[in-house]
Amino acid sequence: MAVDRVSSQRSDRRAWWVAVAVFALTVGQLVVATFVPGLAQFEGKAFGARLAFYPLLMAVVPAGCWLIRRRRRGTEPLPWRACAFVMAPFLVDLTGNTLDLYDSYSWWDDVFHFTNWLLLCCGLGLLIAGSYVAPRWSLLVTVTGIGAMLAIAWELGEWYTFIRHGTELDTAYQDTLGDETLGTLGAFVAAVFVARWTRAADDADGGQLRATPSPGATEKQGRDRRAR
Repeated sequence: MAVDRVSSQRSDRRAWWVAVAVFALTVGQLVVATFVPGLAQFEGKAFGARLAFYPLLMAVVPAGCWLIRRRRRGTEPLPWRACAFVMAPFLVDLTGNTLDLYDSYSWWDDVFHFTNWLLLCCGLGLLIAGSYVAPRWSLLVTVTGIGAMLAIAWELGEWYTFIRHGTELDTAYQDTLGDETLGTLGAFVAAVFVARWTRAADDADGGQLRATPSPGATEKQGRDRRAR
């Protein structure tokens, strides 16, 4: 229907703007953290490396989707809502550092791990759900498993970059287990959200399909009218 097509285009456009805003706000904070001197909350946190890698990591999903669409010669819009979800954790991380939340509140790091894995896995789940996934519970297992693996990879990166030669080595084991648990829990919640979203979308599509008569039914109705 034309109304549904217009509504979908507007939704895609809003998602694009959200993704662009997330990217711009993240890069802006990275530039400030890297080049503006005298900001204590950014000291010793490798923001030069983040300036190099965060934008690249944020661009991986949109670039990958664009390459796949080009290879398939498709014309559908890119999945900007999923892209925005994947980009959002980088913005949350940067904003937490800008507001000095990591050093001001001991619980913020726990909130960070749960929330960011929730956002990240919502985006990854939407990408996975874009293809046919059956049975439905496999989507839940897949998204949670990917989130758990990413949580482990993140902790390995933190250990190599900050912990192995730092002052937190004595408490690193307990902190690592807690962060991996929170990340996996965030991934599981994201998987539940995505499963519900996709189920609602499938139900809506099914309702439209049921409301649309099949070609055979339409032909039979025409014969019935002529017979009358």
